[in-house]
Amino acid sequence: MKFVFWNLSNYIYNMNIKLLAIGKTDNKNLQLLIAEYEKRLAHYVKFDLDIIPDIKNVKNLSETQQKEKEGELILKRVNPTDILVLLDENGKQFSSIDFSDYLQKKMNASTKQLVFVIGGPYGFSDTIYKTAQGKISLSKMTFSHQMVRLFVVEQIYRGFTILRNEPYHHK
Repeated sequence: MKFVFWNLSNYIYNMNIKLLAIGKTDNKNLQLLIAEYEKRLAHYVKFDLDIIPDIKNVKNLSETQQKEKEGELILKRVNPTDILVLLDENGKQFSSIDFSDYLQKKMNASTKQLVFVIGGPYGFSDTIYKTAQGKISLSKMTFSHQMVRLFVVEQIYRGFTILRNEPYHHK
């Protein structure tokens, strides 16, 4: 009889995670930090940062029109089977350990792709709110859209290190 041992340190989870964000990150330092966490995440999960270009001529649009146009662009990048989670100030707040449990539950539910979305400066359209399967708040504070990208990628990385009992997170 032959035994097969899994080396869990090389195991990549089946679920894909996508982070959708409106507009590019101008700050080079933030870009470098985000890239660092993207690289680290590659050891755990297939991760994709998908940037939706800023809408042109926004000064000619109302807030509602801008949210609607951004919503259309978001929906073009989401598959019907994706789990869509909005990063929203009115969403559920998690500790890092609770967030890692959330990721584990999504994997246990055989989620193929988990999509986190950072909206534009005015938030999300009603259509996006109706389409989403969840909302998460990083804090009661307001952060720039560029900073939120870094925080989300770092927390996803932290979540996977918690799931693997790696020493990155300290209780």
